[in-house]
Amino acid sequence: MRVLVIDIGGTHVKVLATGHGQRVEFPSGPKMTPTKMVAKVRAATHGWRYDAVSIGYPGPVVHGRVLAEPHNLGRGWVGFDFKKAFGQRPIRIVNDAAMQALASYKGKRMLFLGLGTGLGSALIVDGVLEPMELAHLPYRKGKTYEDYVGQAGLKRLGRRKWRHHVREVAKLLTNALEVDDVVLGGGNARLLKKLPPGSRLGDNGNAFLGGYRLWSKAGGQSTKGRFVH
Repeated sequence: MRVLVIDIGGTHVKVLATGHGQRVEFPSGPKMTPTKMVAKVRAATHGWRYDAVSIGYPGPVVHGRVLAEPHNLGRGWVGFDFKKAFGQRPIRIVNDAAMQALASYKGKRMLFLGLGTGLGSALIVDGVLEPMELAHLPYRKGKTYEDYVGQAGLKRLGRRKWRHHVREVAKLLTNALEVDDVVLGGGNARLLKKLPPGSRLGDNGNAFLGGYRLWSKAGGQSTKGRFVH
């Protein structure tokens, strides 16, 4: 099966498909609606052949349905008909951090934290993937985890203090969720000079591998709408 994978971020949308070695990307941002996104994807992939589509969405997704509008993009994502927009091809849509986590998993209890425009998060326990929404939980001084370790926090605090809070957040969540493995992904993970104890660096290319795995036997959908690796 040839799969088109779309990784939607607050800054860029990245696209790759089976049989293509080079991804394409274009800016997103607060004016990016699903209609604009689909139009840009279809224009950028004109002539590409694919049978199914995987979408990593920066927000909560349950049973393949978008539950809330994203914090860093335009409106109109809830209820949008992606299948119709992509010519009635079958669609699988999951949280973007969950899509990266699926490709990073090596066993036991793994926490994935995506350090990008916002803070993505996903947990895999004994092969069962559970997307999470930790970003907007309170952290310090009335601000959220995302306010400190997302892009806005990086700009406000500077790299040194931002790195300190990444370590603190990773430690807090590791202890709270009792995980064996922590993967730090997202575009800003490369800015870390030293990784928090017990963590390893992910690869942004894993978003595409995770998107392919959504259609493989190893990444098939469970009866509860989650994905098993």
